[in-house]
Amino acid sequence: MTETVVSSATREVVIGFDRPFVVIGERINPTGRRKLAAEMAAGDFSTVERDALAQVAAGAHMLDVNAGIPLADEPAILARTIELVQSLVEVPLSIDSSVVAALEAGLAVYRGKALVNSVTGEEERLESVLPLVRKYGAAVVAISNDETGISEDPDVRFEVARKIVERAEDHGIPRSDVVVDPLVMPIGALGAAGRAAFRLLRRLREELRVNTTCGASNISFGLPNRHVLNAHFLSMAIASGMTSAIMNPLHEEEMNAVMAADVLTGVDPSCRRWLERFRDPAAPTGAGARGGRERRRRRA
Repeated sequence: MTETVVSSATREVVIGFDRPFVVIGERINPTGRRKLAAEMAAGDFSTVERDALAQVAAGAHMLDVNAGIPLADEPAILARTIELVQSLVEVPLSIDSSVVAALEAGLAVYRGKALVNSVTGEEERLESVLPLVRKYGAAVVAISNDETGISEDPDVRFEVARKIVERAEDHGIPRSDVVVDPLVMPIGALGAAGRAAFRLLRRLREELRVNTTCGASNISFGLPNRHVLNAHFLSMAIASGMTSAIMNPLHEEEMNAVMAADVLTGVDPSCRRWLERFRDPAAPTGAGARGGRERRRRRA
């Protein structure tokens, strides 16, 4: 059984095969959000504050934090965002950047054990990111592409993941601290994307014995009624072995799919969390109940 432990200063989250699915909130990311990008670049973090609080209230176990804004000082903005978010919520964070200097700036101010998002199989990336992960005692997301790009063949992506896991071990990072992203492709563009993802997730769990994550909404990109597709994808991916996802916890349909998958895979003992969320309020008893029945009879 593989368990990836991440933490904030006050809370620990475990990503694992026999653990409830871990929801990593995706909203603190200016990519594709011009208003948020402009706010963050100008030093206005009011939307970040709202997004952080709302995602945790909706059930996110972790938050992904990204500050990738063109022509901005990404290391400084990312560090400031991490400090702000950690002052507001107790959940652990995923520090998300393609800029190594930004990753280090974020790790330097982070309180706890972070998840670094991400490292790929490219040699330059491996040799720049893995030493940082080791230095700060973090866990890391391993994305299954390398210098050749993203292969449509899930077996090729598996070998890239294996390479990253082995190189991480060479740097003193245990495989339990490597969470593999198998790279879910849009099903509207690649009809076999779903089957490829499920096959790869099973292999990563059964053969490589690593935890997994993905950007869950990638599967439905470009298609209508995306939340239905995302929800069903999440359930099927969890059944195939996926243990976490970067997703929007504000979408109730998708969160319900995650909770249902936890019930059906046996990691919600006695359906406790499901019952807490969905059980009808207790029926009234005694005089109040009789009065209610009398009123209903009179209205009938």
